[in-house]
Amino acid sequence: MLKSYYQLAKPGIIYGNAITAAAGFFLASKGRVDWLLFIEMLGGLSLVIGGSCVLNNYIDSDIDDKMERTKGRATVTGEISKKAALIYGICLLLLGVLILFIHTNPIALCAALIGVVSYVALYTPMKRVSVHSTLVGGIAGAVPPVVGYCAVTGRFDLEALILFLILLFWQMPHFYAIAIYRRDEYAAASVPVLSVKRGNRAAKIQIMLYIVGFIIASALLTMLGFAGYTYLSVALLLGLIWLGLGIYRFRFVNEAEDAKWARKMFFFSLIVIILLSVALSFGAVLP
Repeated sequence: MLKSYYQLAKPGIIYGNAITAAAGFFLASKGRVDWLLFIEMLGGLSLVIGGSCVLNNYIDSDIDDKMERTKGRATVTGEISKKAALIYGICLLLLGVLILFIHTNPIALCAALIGVVSYVALYTPMKRVSVHSTLVGGIAGAVPPVVGYCAVTGRFDLEALILFLILLFWQMPHFYAIAIYRRDEYAAASVPVLSVKRGNRAAKIQIMLYIVGFIIASALLTMLGFAGYTYLSVALLLGLIWLGLGIYRFRFVNEAEDAKWARKMFFFSLIVIILLSVALSFGAVLP
């Protein structure tokens, strides 16, 4: 049962967002790391994200029942009742908010709450009716590095905005790739993702455009003096390889080929964000 509660909080999403939150924190710290604040920020944010994910599962249990990758969730099988999931999600969320309120600052807390609202209150119901829900979900996923950054600086400035844009532009290709290779599942659940509503071609074009945006946003940190050229070299290399992989297999052949292409783009996006987060963490201290 404990494992089911753990899985209901989507630990993969928590860990992924913890990596980007840490990158924002270390970038803002500029080599002078307050480790206690780091632990407090990461703990509070992780609880907020976990609570949001549980509430997402609570609301989406009917959709999850129709999709292969989600039909085993405890809220679908009945192992965890919807009432228990709701209480669990709210408790995680409130505890996380309390930690951020006590140990960080109002700007970091507000950023985290914006993520909660955009994910739970906007993205979750919107994905049933609009193809644009992916962008709203991307906003939530772009918040963690901003929370990390603001926990250190106590302000939302141009550097924080660029961090937000980098993550937003990274997430859109990441999400659209999933929407392509799991297109049939989304269609079965009547979720109007771009690949279902407008076809794989439209989704593939958006993937390539957002990767270009990701490259430009990543370069801005160095161009505006917030990070060094070591970071820039890593960011540009990752972005250009990602773009090159997309162009190399950018043929409109059939759904099976599109799915293979999308899977490769998805898995490489994970490599991109991990290595970019490492580069961001040292971006302000390396030349």
